[in-house]
Amino acid sequence: MKLIIVESPTKARTISRFLGKDFLVESSYGHIRDLPEKKLGVEVENDFEPQYVVPVKAKPKVQALKKAQTKAKQVILATDEDREGESIAFHLAYVLDLKNPQRIVFHEITKPAIETALENPRTIDLNLVNAQQARRVLDRLVGYKLSPFLWKKIMRGLSAGRVQSVAVRIICDREKEIENFVESEYWSIAASLLKAKTENELQAVLTAENGKPVDKLEIKNKEQAEKILKNLQGGEWRVDNVEKKEIIRNPLPPFTTSTLQQTASTRFRYSAKKTMVVAQQLYEQGLITYHRTDSVNLSGQSQAAAKEFIEKNFGKNYWPGYARNFKTKSKTAQEAHEAIRPTYPGQNTPEKITKSTPEQKRLYTLIWQRFVASQMTEAKFAATKVDVEAKNPNAQTTSYTFSAAGQTLLFDGFLKAYPAQFEETELPELEKGELLVLKELLPKQHFTTPPDRFTEAALIKTLEKAGIGRPSTYAPIMDTIQKRNYVEKDKERRLKPTQTGVMVNDLLVLHFPQIVEIGFTSEMEENLDRVAEGKKDWKKLLADFYFPFEKILKEKEKTVEKKDLTEKTDRICPQCQKPLIIRAGRFGRFYACSGFPNCKHTEALPKPSLGVKCPKCATGDVVEKNTKTRKTFYGCSNWPKCDFALWDKPVQDFCPRCRSIMMEKNKKIVCSNQDCELSVKKRYAGISKKNKKKT
Repeated sequence: MKLIIVESPTKARTISRFLGKDFLVESSYGHIRDLPEKKLGVEVENDFEPQYVVPVKAKPKVQALKKAQTKAKQVILATDEDREGESIAFHLAYVLDLKNPQRIVFHEITKPAIETALENPRTIDLNLVNAQQARRVLDRLVGYKLSPFLWKKIMRGLSAGRVQSVAVRIICDREKEIENFVESEYWSIAASLLKAKTENELQAVLTAENGKPVDKLEIKNKEQAEKILKNLQGGEWRVDNVEKKEIIRNPLPPFTTSTLQQTASTRFRYSAKKTMVVAQQLYEQGLITYHRTDSVNLSGQSQAAAKEFIEKNFGKNYWPGYARNFKTKSKTAQEAHEAIRPTYPGQNTPEKITKSTPEQKRLYTLIWQRFVASQMTEAKFAATKVDVEAKNPNAQTTSYTFSAAGQTLLFDGFLKAYPAQFEETELPELEKGELLVLKELLPKQHFTTPPDRFTEAALIKTLEKAGIGRPSTYAPIMDTIQKRNYVEKDKERRLKPTQTGVMVNDLLVLHFPQIVEIGFTSEMEENLDRVAEGKKDWKKLLADFYFPFEKILKEKEKTVEKKDLTEKTDRICPQCQKPLIIRAGRFGRFYACSGFPNCKHTEALPKPSLGVKCPKCATGDVVEKNTKTRKTFYGCSNWPKCDFALWDKPVQDFCPRCRSIMMEKNKKIVCSNQDCELSVKKRYAGISKKNKKKT
């Protein structure tokens, strides 16, 4: 009998279905050796030798594997094919004392893939193992050395991470952009035009003045807009140009890890972690290929299966006549790997996946659609662009150009498999030189808006573009920065730095700029890739980083004082009359007495007022507050004298029905009184009744 060891029980069960009684498939439940939890576990002076241990929770599994080993004539290690999987195989070989371990890898858990892998075993790739060890030791050195510094200088319980700290910096930098943003006014001018003697309407926007393009922000105020409107009065509107062409829209490549996370976030509001959990389940069930990849490569076999399905189910005109291949943008992508795709697209169509959970089916459908669409013909659109010249002989300005664009779908192509949102706009049939009738001029005031906070998807895209992180690390990065209370999600599920996150980031940027510098972190990722390729020694990489870092750390421990991280105020302690200062705490900044520890007086730091007076006491201001579990609510600044509180953000308006204060809820302004007809509760109840009547 041969013993095959994989990471998870689900993966073990799936593989067992393809093999006979001569094989026993067991799981290691992930890593069975790691660095110790409560000490550094790295012998820095001994060439960074890791001190691996078997964690307590892994010991029963190790014993079970050793017992199974006694019954087997051969042990085969079939962990995942990435660095993490190679590392697990390496540690299994060590713990089980395997002299010549057989290693097999596969991109998908299917019978042909398993059989091919068994026919082509290899040895453990020590370059991949060393790349994983280098990353693990590097992160341990940064975390275990830098975290105590944060405890001493800010507060206990803080931690720093090599890649996570860069992600926090990116979020903090965006928040500063938002805070420093200065709103500016601008105007647009549109014209509603009619084809003569018809009701066919065309809406065009001002794009040029005397042939010179008008920039979006060029019309800065009402006065400038009114000047243009005056020049247009009594003018003649004539079609200056009609351009018609066919536009081709090509299908997107199949998913990589990051693009899957981004699309699942946009479509389903899945976190990166949830996407990877569900994808792992699909992979272990044998439904999709390996889900940690930065390659868009596809096997010839999968492309042939897609061709057969497309021609049979959509028609031969939906097959482009050749297999589509895509170029991976990532410099570090391993082309031998494949994109994320269904293992059997023809057999396992989404409607046939009946035993999956709703989340699994939803994600599988997305992966299936994207893969099939990637091998289909392009979509074709008829595009029309019309330029209309407005001239007024009596005006000082010679002419203005107003433009309109429209498109209609000619052939859906890949959109038949992978529906995407697009707007069809049909313009009336016009000819050059044709006179149009002005129905209405439509000036509109606008204001520039600050950049958006990052969603998880947008942050992953930014990290990937900067060369930071790899497919296996994106989800853990998102998860870690939120668990550490450095980042939280606002009501629109966008990432916002907490006060703690801002404090830690400011300290690291000021005193350890290299740790949170994007270029440095990207270069380190490239060096880790070179270790994986056997082109760089992993211990030299650690030495080149660690010894300069250690020197800076020792200097900062002497020169950075905790008092330097406090902020003076002009307030006086009500108990001992000494000055109050602002200190950092676990849940953000707060007022504290400078006489500590003799005086332990503290006060909450008031948050900025929303510009809304308390509707209950009429003297206090409504301010943003947090519960002990860090949940945001809005209450009166006069608390505890006034106990007014709301979960949703109030606005300075009162309900026309009941005179209660209005609030923001689901991007709408509603009454805060739940019994009022204008409240969300009543509105939803009304909608439910209407739907009930329809059904």
